[in-house]
Amino acid sequence: MTDTTTPPNLPDAGTASRTRTLESGPPLLAVYGLKKHFKVQSKGLLGGQDKMLHAVDGVDFELRRGEALGLVGESGCGKSTAARTIMGLYPATEGSVQLEGRELTTLTRSEWRPVRRKMQMIFQDPYASLDPRQTVASILAEPLKIHRIGRAKDRKIHAMALLEAVGLNPRHIHRYPHEFSGGQRQRIGIARALALEPDLIVCDEPVSALDVSIQAQVLNLLGELQERFGLSYLFIAHDLAVVRHLCTRIAVMYLGRIVEIANREDLFRNPRHPYTKALLSAIPEPDPVRERNRERIVLQGDVPSPIDPPAGCAFHPRCPKYAAQPDVRCTTETPDLEEEHPGRRHEFACHLEHAATIPASESAGAP
Repeated sequence: MTDTTTPPNLPDAGTASRTRTLESGPPLLAVYGLKKHFKVQSKGLLGGQDKMLHAVDGVDFELRRGEALGLVGESGCGKSTAARTIMGLYPATEGSVQLEGRELTTLTRSEWRPVRRKMQMIFQDPYASLDPRQTVASILAEPLKIHRIGRAKDRKIHAMALLEAVGLNPRHIHRYPHEFSGGQRQRIGIARALALEPDLIVCDEPVSALDVSIQAQVLNLLGELQERFGLSYLFIAHDLAVVRHLCTRIAVMYLGRIVEIANREDLFRNPRHPYTKALLSAIPEPDPVRERNRERIVLQGDVPSPIDPPAGCAFHPRCPKYAAQPDVRCTTETPDLEEEHPGRRHEFACHLEHAATIPASESAGAP
C-alpha cells in the first residue's frame, strides 16, 4: 500500500528551512577508528597466501550540523572507500559510524532504509550514476517512490521543484540524461540527493569530472543549497583549492589515515604535516611572477601500496622532513592525531613536527 504522505516542501529561494546549529553542539556524524580492509587473492602460479588491502586504516572525525568538512588527498588514499563505508555501501571491517548518536555499522538492510532519508550521496561521474533508461522525472521521483512518499502527481511536482532548485528548467523533466551536458547531469544528481531532504550529503569528488568553469558553478550551487536547506557536507576531493571554496574544515588523508585536520584558515595559513605542505605547494598561484618565484615541494616516489604499507608513519619514505632529519620513531611508531595547543582543533600526526613544538625544558624532562 502506498503512503500518501506529502513529499517534503522545498522552501522559497533565499529562505532557510532549518536553523543551522553551532559547532559546539553534538556531532551529526561521528566516525571513530573506521577501518575497511579488502582481501586480495594471490595471483601466483603456485597460489600463495591471500593478503589484506588496507584501504581505510583508522579514520576519526566528527561532522557537526550545518558544517562542510573537506576530505582531501591523492588518488588511492582511501577517501572514496571511506565515504562508501560511512554510507553503508561497504561493510566496515572495524570501527564506529554514528549518525545523530545512532550506530550505523551494525544496522540490517531493513534498518538502513529510514537512515537513507537522512543521508544521501552525490557521485563523481554524473553520467554513470544516472540510469540512461529513465527520464529525469523518474530519476527524481524514484527516492520518493522507494520510501512510499506521495502520489505520482505529487512526486512529479516535487521533481519539477527540485530541478528549479538546482538551476535547471522544470520543463525539461521528461528528457533523458544523455540530452544534458555534464554539468547539467551533475545538477540532476544533486537534485536527486535533495529529494528526501537529508541532513547530510556525502559528495564524492562531484566536480572532478567537470570543466573548470563548470566546477565553479557547481561549487557555488552547493554553497547556496547548504545555506538554503541547512545541509551538512562531507566533501571529498583531491584538490585543496576546491575544498577551500566550500568547506569550513579540512581533513587531509594519506594511505588510509587522516594525517591533519583543522579549520580552513588554520590549515592554509599554518599547515603542520609535511604531506599537507606538499599538497598546498602544488596549488598554482594566479600571479605569474609569484608562481615563477615560489618554492615547490616535490614529493619523491609513488604512494606506497596499501597491501604492504610502510611500518611506522606511512608517509616517511616520501617525507622531506624525515629525509633531512631521520627519526627512528618514524619507522617504528604510527603517529596519532594530536593537538599542538589544546582547544584549537588543529590536529596533525607527525613525530617530527610535534617534537619541534615541545619546549626545551619539557624535552629535557624538566618538571
